[in-house]
Amino acid sequence: MRDPGLDKAIRSAGGVSELARRIGIAQPSVSNWNRVPAERVAAVEAATGISRAILRPDLFGADFQVNGTLDEIDVARAQEYALLAVLLAKAPDADLIKRLEELEGDESEMGRVHTALADAAASVNAQQVEREYFDVFIGVGRGELLPYASFYLTGFLHERPLARLRGDLFLLGIEKNDDNPDPEDHIAFLCEIMAGIVSKRFPAPVGADRQFFEKHIKPWASRFFADLEAADSAKFYRSVGKLGRVFIEIETEAFALPS
Repeated sequence: MRDPGLDKAIRSAGGVSELARRIGIAQPSVSNWNRVPAERVAAVEAATGISRAILRPDLFGADFQVNGTLDEIDVARAQEYALLAVLLAKAPDADLIKRLEELEGDESEMGRVHTALADAAASVNAQQVEREYFDVFIGVGRGELLPYASFYLTGFLHERPLARLRGDLFLLGIEKNDDNPDPEDHIAFLCEIMAGIVSKRFPAPVGADRQFFEKHIKPWASRFFADLEAADSAKFYRSVGKLGRVFIEIETEAFALPS
């Protein structure tokens, strides 16, 4: 049975097919919804004029952090998570590599990591990075590294860490895009979720970033990024590994501080 908010959005758009067209996804995806997924709320609101408070009243009560003003630290955190998500989801294209070359660092630890990433980007082209990404993460049979929480925590894919993650994503109202074949415990997807929570793009309870990090990223991500930094096939991605390792260490230390 459809949620009333979704039903109202469909009626406003003039049908399921029209709503799907307006937000740029396949019609069967919308047909399978029981309610508007959290990551689609903003798009549906813009396409139909139906308030997000009507589309998902469960997510927009007084206990949820929505439309608040981000401080500079959270803006920077969200940007780092988003950058890692983009670089780990697929090989960067020529345009992104060019933009990475323009990264500016300072004398801080993260500043030096950014400088190293810019230098690495300046030394490669898109074809080289695409081949490197294949060797590191895909390979013939399998890549040098398997960037999944289940593998790092249990030695196998599709194990209990993935099931626990899916349960928490369901509670947050977050769904993986249909065109993404990787399981949700891929490091790129986890970084994307953290970017969305920190930036308040995904509605979430106050403190959800700490809870999600402690449960789904802290137990294994530092080891993964250290392995990426040392991977035999990695050249450009060695700098990505260092970026991730340093950033996760900073996040771990920050969350350990008294609230």
